[in-house]
Amino acid sequence: MDHIVTLDSRKEAALQAIADKFIALHKGDAVKALKEMIVLNGHLQQRLEARSEPHRARS
Repeated sequence: MDHIVTLDSRKEAALQAIADKFIALHKGDAVKALKEMIVLNGHLQQRLEARSEPHRARS
């Protein structure tokens, strides 16, 4: 990992609440939740790259 993100306490608490909800959606299985988050992140990355492709072609 190239960069470690640091959050203030308010943002950390909000992120923790979201993580807890996401893990709860996976019946408490944190590994399963993490795997899904990685997959979802990959899909999002692909969509972002696809949207930026036309802009690169014009440059």
